[in-house]
Amino acid sequence: MDFFQAYLAAGQVSVSRMILKHYHELGMDAEELVFWLELYAYQEKGAYPDLNQVAQSMGITQTRVFQLLAQADQKQHLRLVTQKDAQGKQTDTYDFRPLFEKLTKLYQQQAQTKSDQATADKVSNLYKTFEQEFGRPLSPLEFERIAGWLNEDHYDPELIRLALKEAVAHQARNLSYIDRILLNWESKNIRNKEEVAQEQSRRKLQIMQKAADKPGNQAQDDSLPPVTLHNPFKED
Repeated sequence: MDFFQAYLAAGQVSVSRMILKHYHELGMDAEELVFWLELYAYQEKGAYPDLNQVAQSMGITQTRVFQLLAQADQKQHLRLVTQKDAQGKQTDTYDFRPLFEKLTKLYQQQAQTKSDQATADKVSNLYKTFEQEFGRPLSPLEFERIAGWLNEDHYDPELIRLALKEAVAHQARNLSYIDRILLNWESKNIRNKEEVAQEQSRRKLQIMQKAADKPGNQAQDDSLPPVTLHNPFKED
């Protein structure tokens, strides 16, 4: 058997790179990871791990293999399961789901941490934007009122920023005016940037329509000279 045939015959181990990237955070050192991968490789081949072969493959003693097995069970990297077949014969196998469950929890925790940090950054930038638009530091009462919008009313920081922008556009740099904007949007179930843009477009159309419907505009149209279709430069 040449090298290529031997390489293919050895088989492949399919494992997510997430395990390789986060094994330290899962409570593993490099030796424990290699040991887990050795056992997992046997599982993928549908065979029960031969701990003597694992010891030889890793270049460690059989005693150390049993220590690693006990550590893996204690740290919930795997679980030893005893099953009975149809004839009542007991067989042992390894359940690797505990490690994947730990990986799932780790991913969820990290995702939540990133989400919390992103929200904290938005809130911090929101206070800075208020101070920039007001041209002065916020007072303690103003801080408290903005915090109430965030923590009690549960307005999104981006929605508050848009309400501030709307108030500035109307030369109304005060929190009472912004509060009325937020309450108005809430009554219309406006919750995000896209819905704010739609509401602003709708209002602009209403204003344009009212202006077009004013009697003065109609009178002005009537006062214009009629447009003739006759071309004065064409001879009859």
